[in-house]
Amino acid sequence: MRTYFRPLVQHGTTRPAGAVPLAGQTLWFTHAEALRRGSEPEIVAASDVPSDYLSRLSQPRADVTGLDMQLPHIMGILNATPDSFSDGGVHSSVDAARVAAVNMVAHGATILDIGGESTRPGADFVPAGEEIARTRPLIEAIRSETGALISIDTRKVDVAKAACAAGAGLVNDVSGFTFDPALAPFCAAQGVPVCVMHMQGDPATMQINPRYDNVLLDVYDFLEGQIALLERLGLSRDQVVVDPGIGFGKTEDHNLTLLRNLSLFHGLGCPILLGVSRKGFIGAIGKEPCKTARAPGSIAVALAGLSQGVQIIRVHDVAETCQALRLWAAVR
Repeated sequence: MRTYFRPLVQHGTTRPAGAVPLAGQTLWFTHAEALRRGSEPEIVAASDVPSDYLSRLSQPRADVTGLDMQLPHIMGILNATPDSFSDGGVHSSVDAARVAAVNMVAHGATILDIGGESTRPGADFVPAGEEIARTRPLIEAIRSETGALISIDTRKVDVAKAACAAGAGLVNDVSGFTFDPALAPFCAAQGVPVCVMHMQGDPATMQINPRYDNVLLDVYDFLEGQIALLERLGLSRDQVVVDPGIGFGKTEDHNLTLLRNLSLFHGLGCPILLGVSRKGFIGAIGKEPCKTARAPGSIAVALAGLSQGVQIIRVHDVAETCQALRLWAAVR
């Protein structure tokens, strides 16, 4: 029976003997939770974790297009869509989006995630041509005005091709490279770094009674399989970012289980991206029906993710999140 190891993450400048660094960061662990399907978890010493697994947990992550993955990064969300769940239509003009992009970078974002198709629950499919028309002019407008890495949030190879030609340097696929069979080979052939996200179903259906045998291990296995696919195509693991897909085909309980156990995903040997900004479960638990008023709850969950070693936080409220991150880092 397969065993998975979730490091029990700690911080502090004074470390006990046997402490192991987490993904090359200042965080560390001395013990891990051993997880097996159908069995109760148990706590084991880090020294009892198999050496290859321990290496994936501890080794520093490579830079992603020049970004140091030993430091946390803020990815600003810039949706060129009329119907995204909390900011649809806000950045639909190139000028408005350009101004927003400059402001996000000025406040501390190091990545800008450009999207032309809403992936909110129940969203309709957008043809590639329309998605390109929404995103390419925006990428062209901002690539020379900011020093940020530009990410294209798409499931479609034609959109990715147009975006990369316009200046995007990372492909963020919410389908985890299951929607368009040509997208993964394109990224591998071009050596474009990618983010692989887990989603059960598609945006139109994903929130209709999602079910898992074990949400934590099922998501882990999916991400592991997609990383292996990309490696077979020739893309190096150190250029793959993983995202457990909070809110994408998950109930509130599924989301909370993933959030409590995020450190498990360091076993994949890749940087972890966490996207929780303004999502429905934050409104439900935080008792805030207004999507644009969910920054406090979003920041609380983001900081909890950083405490487990997450490297990239995807947010709408960049200025507020960066301020919180600076204070969090100073106190720690």
